[in-house]
Amino acid sequence: MLEDDYIYFTMDKTKHIALVAHDGKKKEIVEWAEKHKEVLKQHFLCGTGTTAKLIAEKTGLPVRAFNSGPLGGDQQIGARIVEGNIDFIIFLWDPLESQPHDPDVKALLRIAVVYDIPIANNLATADFLLASRFMEETYDRRVANFNKVMKQRIDEFSK
Repeated sequence: MLEDDYIYFTMDKTKHIALVAHDGKKKEIVEWAEKHKEVLKQHFLCGTGTTAKLIAEKTGLPVRAFNSGPLGGDQQIGARIVEGNIDFIIFLWDPLESQPHDPDVKALLRIAVVYDIPIANNLATADFLLASRFMEETYDRRVANFNKVMKQRIDEFSK
């Protein structure tokens, strides 16, 4: 495994979807979830604090709630990505509003890219993700083998 350039993670047919929205986007994500309720009910849903609770209350969908973003919810989702328990993210962030937990948001986006996690940051992309043929089949995500990269760096440093 240390020789391989990539490690593959398989997404099952039942996806683990994280739902996150900043305050100015919560109404949009709830309406989106209601519109796509029939598809979403076939998957495991989780989300940050208020967003998860609002979606669950307004749609009847089961959504596991983590802490709110500023209280560590973004980082909890990031940890689930590292553990292999998040397949993609719908994250409606508000580009016109300053966020006090911006470093946490960036950390979540960074770890999602590192682990090749699809991220929808707007409704159009969220619609495209749900309409993808990969929603109904398994999919292998390709992640750089960082153990190999680190070994190479150590070997180069040791010279």
